[in-house]
Amino acid sequence: MMHLFHDVSSECSQITTERYSTSFSSAIRLLDKDLRKPIYQIYGFVRFADEIVDTFHDFDKINLLNEFKKETYLAIERGISLNPILHSFQLVVNQYHIDHHLIEAFFNSMESDLTKFAYDDKGYREYIYGSAEVVGLMCLYVFCNGDEASYLSLKPYAKALGAAFQKVNFLRDVKADSEHLNRVYFPGVDFSNFTQHMKNEIELDIEQDFKMAYKGILMLPVKARFGVYVAYKYYLSLFKKIKQSKPKMLLEDRIRIPNYSKFFILMRAGLRSQFNIL
Repeated sequence: MMHLFHDVSSECSQITTERYSTSFSSAIRLLDKDLRKPIYQIYGFVRFADEIVDTFHDFDKINLLNEFKKETYLAIERGISLNPILHSFQLVVNQYHIDHHLIEAFFNSMESDLTKFAYDDKGYREYIYGSAEVVGLMCLYVFCNGDEASYLSLKPYAKALGAAFQKVNFLRDVKADSEHLNRVYFPGVDFSNFTQHMKNEIELDIEQDFKMAYKGILMLPVKARFGVYVAYKYYLSLFKKIKQSKPKMLLEDRIRIPNYSKFFILMRAGLRSQFNIL
């Protein structure tokens, strides 16, 4: 009956991903069937850790994160956990031999969210690497399925895509991060005097990440390409909407892509994929 426990745990990761991120869930469903479960297993884990640092304000978040980290490594070592999210995560880590350095870097960034509230250039790069780029690299382990040469060639592009997604999140969540969490991720940016020039400089950097990421998407294995491309298009559309918004708007409201727009993005992406013109 062990397979039943594996399935239930993986379903918990899938439900977690679907409830917290409709965009990512939609993109994951467009991956080849063999890839969906392990990607849900990664995102369920990431989402739980993120909830600890961003949401559980009435609890000892430092202690909770430390416990979660210890339980993660213990689950990987034992090959089992009674926490279904961690059990499903250790399944994908052990099956695809995901480098533990990526997990450590991820936890380093989560810990930074509890102790740091502003970043210099070095800290900013390290935070983005640990909070986003490594997640893309974990997924890349799954996509490449043991092909080390493909993994190494695609690695810089996967990092660029993760960085683009995270930086767009930072811009989208400026209001919540600055007002409720007292965080400023962008080095040298003062959101009490957030100018168009500051916004333009950030957007130029993100554009470079998107351009590089797109090149890598075209080189992905066929099983992964369409799902990743749709996630890319979702975030690119959100980024374009942010670019059209004044700095003041970002400080007043959270920019969103409505569901009907996501539907059209999916339809257009499907047509381009059908005619092999991604």
